[in-house]
Amino acid sequence: MTTRRNIRYAPLPTDDDDDYDGGRNDPRFNYTPNSLDKVPWKSIALALFLLFLGMILLFLSYFVFTGHMGGDRSQAYGLLALGILSFLPGFYETRVAYYAWRGSKEYRFSAIPDY
Repeated sequence: MTTRRNIRYAPLPTDDDDDYDGGRNDPRFNYTPNSLDKVPWKSIALALFLLFLGMILLFLSYFVFTGHMGGDRSQAYGLLALGILSFLPGFYETRVAYYAWRGSKEYRFSAIPDY
């Protein structure tokens, strides 16, 4: 395979009527310091709901595994999987919200998605 070493490159033409300004004044990235401290109440409520739902499902699976409640082991495994799937995101988002509320420098309310 041959290589082409003598190719002349030309710069692309620029548009003079473009008011985008090369990304320096992009309104998508404009923010004020107060926008970082906006509390996403719906997301925190959802996180708390997932946290408590996950804890309830994990306790139910524990009771089925130990025989304190009636049920098959397959039902306990299902409750365990659903409990883990709902507990972990709820715990993570609740932890981020708690540390942001406490004023930790590493955690901000902007790290929580707003719905």
